[in-house]
Amino acid sequence: MTLQPILPWWFLLPLTVAALVFLGWRIHVERRYPGGPGRIRRALLVLFVLAAALRPGIPGGSAQAAAADLNVFFAVDTTSSMVAEDYGKAAPRLDGVRQDIMAIAGELPGARFSVITFDTEAHVRMPLTTDTSALETITAILEPQVTAYAKGSSITAAREVLAERLSAARDSHSERPRLVFYLGDGEQTSGKEPEPLTLDGGLVAGGAVLGYGTSGGGRMKENTGLESDDDAPYIRDHTGGAARDAVSVIDEDRLREVAARLGVPYVHRSAGDPVSAMLQEARAGALERTEQDDSPGGRIEFYWLFAASAFVVGLAELVGIIRQLREVRPAARPLRAAHGGQPKEAAR
Repeated sequence: MTLQPILPWWFLLPLTVAALVFLGWRIHVERRYPGGPGRIRRALLVLFVLAAALRPGIPGGSAQAAAADLNVFFAVDTTSSMVAEDYGKAAPRLDGVRQDIMAIAGELPGARFSVITFDTEAHVRMPLTTDTSALETITAILEPQVTAYAKGSSITAAREVLAERLSAARDSHSERPRLVFYLGDGEQTSGKEPEPLTLDGGLVAGGAVLGYGTSGGGRMKENTGLESDDDAPYIRDHTGGAARDAVSVIDEDRLREVAARLGVPYVHRSAGDPVSAMLQEARAGALERTEQDDSPGGRIEFYWLFAASAFVVGLAELVGIIRQLREVRPAARPLRAAHGGQPKEAAR
């Protein structure tokens, strides 16, 4: 049995001893007097609260709870090429992105997640939060840039926004490792070379660059901005004279370059690939170090038993107070009636 108190020992220890002495004295001296049970309940309530504050526990359980100490950033490519139909059975690449984001979140319970998208510009779609329902909603509505607004994009368009968000996370909670998952196809459609995705040392503790697409490529449907684009035409390529359906091909060399800049591994993603094996490499030791430093082998907490007991005792005490109030109210009515409905002080 180990204790991890939420308050300093010098404060909790004398308070706990005093509560124990007080409870023993109540039971020994006042159990035969009216009101004794109520006083015992109040002493027990204090004792249970103090016991919960000591956070008793035993070694064991899963150390996966250390994931709660992680800040996880998803940098998602939302250019038109991300709807190229070469993921699985001719599905858009964004389908794989959505599946992988939620699968990663499922493997890191309690972590804080943020979503940054980039096409012509980068945007923070969701700041850091533990709300996986919000993450699921944001992920479900990920859509590529409206085709009419596309003017060429860079694979490192999220560089400044990502650096800003990572720096803010480090400044507010430096003890939490920061993982970055870059999800894209590496296709550079801007007319110039991408800016290097170089970040300050120590900002990224782990993560991965996840690549989507095939060497054969796939056609892309236009995003017209309407609610339903099921019947939207395919994007056309007008270069070289004759117009034809444009085809997007993954550029793994550029994705590997992004991974090298971030200091994380590159992993190509295909339909049905599990994320668990990828995460073991992607964490880059960040989660494992947290487990070793803070909670070796995991820990089973028992504070909730005392907290629940305090709730039950407090509820019983509340019921007793309500009963006393009900007994007092009828006694006041005859007094008013005896003085013509006026308060006692007014009758005098």
